[in-house]
Amino acid sequence: MRLNRLEVLTNQEIQEIHNSTIELLETVGVIVESPEARNILKENGATIEQIKNDYFVKFPEELITEQLKSVPKSFSLYGPDGSFNFEVTTKNVNFATFGAAVNIFDPSRKKKIRKTKLKDAIDHIRVVNDLKNIVCSHVDVWPHDVPFTELHCHTLREWGRHSYKPYGMGCYGRTASQDMINVASILVGGEEELIKRPRLIGVFNPTSPLVLPHILLNGLLIFAKYKQPINISAASSAGSTAPVTLAGTLTQGNMEVLSSIVLTQLINPGAPVFYASTNTIMDPLTGNIAYGSMEMGLITIAAAQLAHFYNIPSKGSGALTDSKCFDIQNGFERFMGLFCAVNAGHNYITCAGTYESSLSETLELLVIDDELAGITKRGLEGISVNKDTIASDEIKKAMASKKNYLGTKHSVKNTRKEICVPKLVDRNRRGPWLIDGAKDIMIRAREKVDDILQSQQGPGLSVDIETKLSEYFKIVASRSLNDYRKLEGMDESGDGVDIAGFKIE
Repeated sequence: MRLNRLEVLTNQEIQEIHNSTIELLETVGVIVESPEARNILKENGATIEQIKNDYFVKFPEELITEQLKSVPKSFSLYGPDGSFNFEVTTKNVNFATFGAAVNIFDPSRKKKIRKTKLKDAIDHIRVVNDLKNIVCSHVDVWPHDVPFTELHCHTLREWGRHSYKPYGMGCYGRTASQDMINVASILVGGEEELIKRPRLIGVFNPTSPLVLPHILLNGLLIFAKYKQPINISAASSAGSTAPVTLAGTLTQGNMEVLSSIVLTQLINPGAPVFYASTNTIMDPLTGNIAYGSMEMGLITIAAAQLAHFYNIPSKGSGALTDSKCFDIQNGFERFMGLFCAVNAGHNYITCAGTYESSLSETLELLVIDDELAGITKRGLEGISVNKDTIASDEIKKAMASKKNYLGTKHSVKNTRKEICVPKLVDRNRRGPWLIDGAKDIMIRAREKVDDILQSQQGPGLSVDIETKLSEYFKIVASRSLNDYRKLEGMDESGDGVDIAGFKIE
């Protein structure tokens, strides 16, 4: 049978969290910073209470219940040229990257890290494209050598040049999010194609406790409008930005995620979303977040159960660690988190390739995590028990002939079905290992990364598309920070503009 799902909540406990969530959304609500989002919610039955400078939006139960009905139970994502795709359902499992890496591993530096550059982001995209189990990359590597206000365009262009897989980006405001839609539309052949076959994942994180921030809401409005899947992920820290009790953290996170999902469905019914969790705990000794903690694993399992309760595709975090080096802590924390997310039944699991609380990245860990994903997928398959696999006849033959099972027809038939053979894991004896250079797994991973970067070829872009992108980028580069403020509605002169034939609303 397949491996049973990990569960930490009973059906009654899930119902209690749900009931508390509904009651709190009706009586306390969440702070919604965007006037546009507040108006949409108010027009559909929510009430608004202003307390000083904060606007608390309260959700009646029927509004929540009705809007959850329109959330898709499955959707597909495609790469730039449409040749690669994968499906997200409430039943399957997919693996992806995700992080906020501002540093990348560099053994030549004293601190073993350096600031990331655009080339690092390109290498990240190229390595992910070649991996078997990781099906989507995100802007995990934030390049420091391009202006921050242009970063989204540069990384999207490189994605189009080098990858066949989908891409994820944050909902960084109306302007940048519309840029992402416009650039992706240029890459794939138009808005209609982008809507019909989504290529992008938007990432939306409520600000705990219970704030839906203005800038990110501006981006959410755009991603929902164009039906690009949105990863709506609560990201609190129990004991600091959420109640220290895990049940309290789950309840608050549920309020943040459900209120955001309701908004997406009001913007565009059927807009695809992930019910997601990056909730963890605050380490009592340091005050830092603890991504490698067992408590985060428990929260991740419970979040999957809540997503199953609402029948919404879920995203969970795995392969996270707080370690700053490649030690045993790094290994056991990342596998523990991954094991919890996979076996809880999450449908989209991040955060391959990161370490140091996702602030640092290394391509070696990226290929190692791809193998860990394969190992955990094998674990999900469990043990198949039938007449053939019980192998009574094989056992009788072996005992009658006094021979082992090497090379038998039964072994040849079933070896690949039964046994996962990781390519980076060393299972050799010490002698052959020494002869081969006594390599640890990071060295073997580096060799695989080098092989990929020497051979990987992306789809590339036509001269026409490169020209269109260059023209669009000139306009993006010409914007000042004051322009961004106006476009985001941060002052009274927030009028929309037309850029290269595309409307920035």
